[in-house]
Amino acid sequence: MKSFAAALLALAVALPAQAQTPDNDPFLWLEEVDGPRATQWIEGQNARTANRLERDPRYPTFLTEARAIFTAKDRIPTPHFRAGGIDNLWQDAEHPNGVWRHTSLASYRTAAPAWETILDVDALAKAEGKRWFYKGATCLKPAETTCLVRLSNGGGDAVELREFDTRTKRFVDEGFRFAEGKQYVDWLDADTLVVAREWTPGEVTESGYPFVIKTVGRNGQAREIYRGQKTDVSAAQIVLRGEGGRTEGLIVQRGVTFFENEFFLVTDAGPVRIALPRRAEQQDYVDGQVVFTLQEAWGGFQPGALVAYDLAALKAGTAKPQLVFQPGPRQAIQQVAATDGKLAVVLLEDVKGAVDVWDHAAGRWTSKRLPLPKDANITLVDASPKDDRLFVNVEGFLDPTGLWLADGAAGTAAQVKTLPARFDAATHQVEQFWATSSDGTKIPYFVVRPKAAKLDGSIPTLMYGYGGFEVAKPPIYMPEAGKLWMERGGAYVIANIRGGGEFGPSWHQAVLREKRQLAFDDFAAVAKDLFARNITSPRRLGIYGRSNGGVLTSVSMTQHPELWNAVVIESPLIDMLRYHKLSAGASWVGEYGDPDVPEDRAFIAKYSGYQALTPGVRYPEAYITTNTRDDRVHPGHARKFAARLQALGVPYLYYEQTFGGHANDADPELNARRWARHYVYLAQKLMD
Repeated sequence: MKSFAAALLALAVALPAQAQTPDNDPFLWLEEVDGPRATQWIEGQNARTANRLERDPRYPTFLTEARAIFTAKDRIPTPHFRAGGIDNLWQDAEHPNGVWRHTSLASYRTAAPAWETILDVDALAKAEGKRWFYKGATCLKPAETTCLVRLSNGGGDAVELREFDTRTKRFVDEGFRFAEGKQYVDWLDADTLVVAREWTPGEVTESGYPFVIKTVGRNGQAREIYRGQKTDVSAAQIVLRGEGGRTEGLIVQRGVTFFENEFFLVTDAGPVRIALPRRAEQQDYVDGQVVFTLQEAWGGFQPGALVAYDLAALKAGTAKPQLVFQPGPRQAIQQVAATDGKLAVVLLEDVKGAVDVWDHAAGRWTSKRLPLPKDANITLVDASPKDDRLFVNVEGFLDPTGLWLADGAAGTAAQVKTLPARFDAATHQVEQFWATSSDGTKIPYFVVRPKAAKLDGSIPTLMYGYGGFEVAKPPIYMPEAGKLWMERGGAYVIANIRGGGEFGPSWHQAVLREKRQLAFDDFAAVAKDLFARNITSPRRLGIYGRSNGGVLTSVSMTQHPELWNAVVIESPLIDMLRYHKLSAGASWVGEYGDPDVPEDRAFIAKYSGYQALTPGVRYPEAYITTNTRDDRVHPGHARKFAARLQALGVPYLYYEQTFGGHANDADPELNARRWARHYVYLAQKLMD
């Protein structure tokens, strides 16, 4: 009997030299997530790649260094306000699945907090024979001791829901419980939930998300309050809570597309639509005000505006939106969160962070800026619903993450914890440059490079990009990149290409659908600008992207194989003519277009990396990696791209971790191995 590898090589001989379409695609069998043939193929690929990367003499050192980073005891425990204290999920070498634990705020601020274990997820996984990972808990206010715990078997997006008592540290006998699925749940009161889920088999959207919302009582009775359409992306509930956690209102969000929503106030007479453009997002609720961001011009407001509706006026049918804040041309709102009485808004200003705290009083909104470090990236970690405190992370490429505790009412902020330096940052410097794209647009990018290195094009450089879904990529502290790459003389680049959220909605919308090629042009322009500055050269430049960034890197590889010598493609979308039929892909039609529409298919087909692979072209040897339990971006994308490369006789590496979900980082040990393989590959291609 032929070996599977031999059979695939035989297929390569007969493979026609034409673009692959769903009708003539010989690798559709690799879309069967757990198919026997696909599983055998994965095992062979993993063994081949492990033999190449894990036998490299650098691998044991890289693994030891990465393991020390991801399991370090002196990491900052990420805080979440609950029940008058602080919660944290802790993972380390002894607890790869994690421990949900609790302490007081005073204790948390000390060097050695006194933690109380709430739930040992490793022990639960062992007892039940599952790969449980904790995905958070929704707790009944105001006491926040009765919670609905989200558990993922394998680290994917689908979760099982169980009622849990944090006082007894036990799941509640005959409490609320919902089987695994992509679902959303919240409390209306102690005996009533509002739930969006798959109520009957197949009752999900084409994207795999719920579109029917019901209230559920402890007696098991369910009452439907909203039904969307199967062609929607999803439907979800938003519970508006006032003083003492009391439910003051309920809103339904109908996700028409990934970026288009309709919002309904649930009334006794049924859902009533709130006057908003479709490109709007609900952000939070504070002081009776329902806060939204607008991603398009509407009603005299400009794109990016933060506006508010008075809930009482909404219920009375007399509401008019009020402007809270309009970002300037170099600003973008990144996060919005309510404390007990304030609204915290995290901004980017020229891709650097700031936090403004807004107060609503006497019908007016006023703000003050928190005293936080400048020229740093700032991320909101959590906001307290019982007072006006909030935690934020402050970091930079070479500055270890610092955790700050701010008081929104007092306008003060103080650092409470600092991550120890994980690498020697003194050898490197950070610069920001601007490249010129194909249409003349200036594209910002950051370079972190060795100070002592000559600018002769010889610096081994890893360039990262994303460019989608209005997700900004500001400077962050990356211990694994610093230790495994930069300490060894490498440079790191983040290209802030269009499609992201660095400069608000317009920066994102500039490359939607038929304009997508501009994002790829931006990325290539940054590479060419690096060459023009003699920072690096095609021989020493590698690129890395994951998820939507996998579209970017696979297209960059096929459109400009001459620009890079290493390409890391992780958890990617690649087959853009079938992405809408795989996992949650249908939800992203608003970003990329719909391949079932001939006009859309025409522009998508011009760049889709899977179909663009061409016999006879000399492509760089790519490293393609994904996760079997990724239920967001289907692993078939990565598998088929690798199989197509093999059929063409193009060198490549492929590795598929069997659990961990889309983030591919659920288990710290496996995450350490993941990054060790990444950087061995990059060292082989760019440093050797």
